[in-house]
Amino acid sequence: MTDTPAWEAVRAELTGPAGLNMGWAAVDRHVAGGQGGRVALRWNGRDGGKRAFTYADLAERTNRFADALRRLGVRPGETVFTLLPRVPELYVALLGALKAGCVAAPLYAAFGPEPLRLRLALGKARVLVTTDTLWRRKGLPGAGFDVLTVGGNPPEGAQDLAALLEQADPRGPVAPTGPADLALLHFTSGTTGAPKGALHVHDALVAQVASARQALDLGPGDVYWCTADPGWVTGTVYGILAPLACGATVVANEGDFDPARWYGLIERQHVAVWYTTPTAIRMLMRAGDELPGRFDLTSLRRLASVGEPLNPEAVVWGRTVLGQPFVDTWWQTETGAIMLANLDAVPGALGRPLPGIVADVRQPDADGVGELVLRPPWPSLFRGYLGDEERTGTCFAEGWYRTGDLVRRDGQGCYWFVGRADDIVKSSGHLVGPFEVESVLLEHPAVAEAAVIGKPDPVAGEVVKAFVALKPGIMWSDDLASELIAHGRRRLGPALAPKEVAAAAALPHTRSGKIMRRLLKARELGLPEGDVSALE
Repeated sequence: MTDTPAWEAVRAELTGPAGLNMGWAAVDRHVAGGQGGRVALRWNGRDGGKRAFTYADLAERTNRFADALRRLGVRPGETVFTLLPRVPELYVALLGALKAGCVAAPLYAAFGPEPLRLRLALGKARVLVTTDTLWRRKGLPGAGFDVLTVGGNPPEGAQDLAALLEQADPRGPVAPTGPADLALLHFTSGTTGAPKGALHVHDALVAQVASARQALDLGPGDVYWCTADPGWVTGTVYGILAPLACGATVVANEGDFDPARWYGLIERQHVAVWYTTPTAIRMLMRAGDELPGRFDLTSLRRLASVGEPLNPEAVVWGRTVLGQPFVDTWWQTETGAIMLANLDAVPGALGRPLPGIVADVRQPDADGVGELVLRPPWPSLFRGYLGDEERTGTCFAEGWYRTGDLVRRDGQGCYWFVGRADDIVKSSGHLVGPFEVESVLLEHPAVAEAAVIGKPDPVAGEVVKAFVALKPGIMWSDDLASELIAHGRRRLGPALAPKEVAAAAALPHTRSGKIMRRLLKARELGLPEGDVSALE
């Protein structure tokens, strides 16, 4: 497959005097086009503080950061890590690093010391940008790389970022970069072993912008809010790069999840396009249908979801309670951009491939269930795992990129998620997809969240066991467990329904919103928990 004309047009649009550079294309391109006065970023602080930055403001600050890196002797191609909450300096550092020709590597601010040390070592950190407080709390050694801190009270061995920016040139040149030059390093946790560092190039922005326009309906001047943590790939790609490159106004919320705060933010900021996770949507549903009625949410034009497949109930809830259905999107760290989107908002479906993306079902069984595969290349496909060619090779087979997700495709070409290949329960010859069982359990009025695993059984091989988190005010009892099992049998039949149901105060999630079924299974069976560095 070669480039589509649409991708070629977007690439030409994003290419500037120094070539294709993500930082320049996201910010300075708009200034050069006479749109420097448009608001690029509206920051909402944890304690009520607010700041607004135009594209011209952001261009100046990111130029200063790029020049500060040069003055520190940082060379193009070296890795700049960010360990920051959603503060303005995060946007400045990430975009400035890209404009300097460096590889930007965002990290979760909630990581503990050991996961941080491992990632900094694997990525050969040249610079780490963090806050004074985080640096002291994590207790990390700075030997081997420069540490730049935000907060005005740099620890021993660190330098104050504000002071460096004050001394830097606001008009520094953008480093020349081409489409194939490395730009981003995103770590994604594996079930076992070390985390995987996925490498992306500047050309990835082509697919990211095209998909933001197609799947999120994002355009110049749109007020846009992506709730993703900046340490997650979505928080970088669709929280910073793609919306800015589209000319949108990005809303940044430093505060933690709070339903009233979220609805209030949408109302005050007049958010038009909102990108969030199924976990967040289910938590909003758990807070009740009455709360959103207290706010004016009529500015919302497009609601979208990412992170794990969206349950049908959430799509319907969005339409009936918020006035718009949620559009599910599917992609992975490795794909670099949205690949499939449920633009018709069919409840429970993943949707169809975006223009230019070719998908198929590999080795389907008698029920049409097989692995979702995608035909390379496309601009945002990762260029491999850092230092691990063998693991990279396992992602490809017979000319296809293997996603590891099991799906089926209906007669209209719409894809439906069944489960991760390693999450599938094999019970008495039946392949049971956790998502299908979880969606049925969520139909019950007592259930806020559900997760399903396979539990070893001497007769059936595995039986389906479900863990549920209950809605507020609901008490767990043996009668409720029996009721949920009966509900599952009525809706799914005895072959697919859970044989056991247990209550959980909360289900384990990654910070990107995915339920960690493997962690539930490991705890159930007393097995090693593997890499839990991304655990919320």
